[in-house]
Amino acid sequence: MCDFATVETSKNMAYSEFTLTKFKKSFNIQVDEIANLFTSIQSLETSEEFINTLEETTELALAINTEKARSEMIIVPILLELRRKANYQISLFSGSDFTVDLNRGLNGYCDFIISHSKEQ
Repeated sequence: MCDFATVETSKNMAYSEFTLTKFKKSFNIQVDEIANLFTSIQSLETSEEFINTLEETTELALAINTEKARSEMIIVPILLELRRKANYQISLFSGSDFTVDLNRGLNGYCDFIISHSKEQ
């Protein structure tokens, strides 16, 4: 859940300060929105354990009403279920430094990164 964007000056900015508009302009990126991108993908059964956990943690996260609570209690259970459904062939990173190009402003800490590598 990185906020990808770029810097229009030489000033370094963290990912959280970026916007999609700045990203597209700075890197000459065009967004191609496909309305039916996932229509051919079959849905997967979710485990009863996941449903029960998410029901409990969502209620609590919304009552606490902070970004940290939502991150830990709603997003993490979803990512763990995704990892199980992918037969542990993906890795998850949380709070990791994700400096790609400091000179272009692509630096900072991302809340979550999903990698197509089973190596953690």
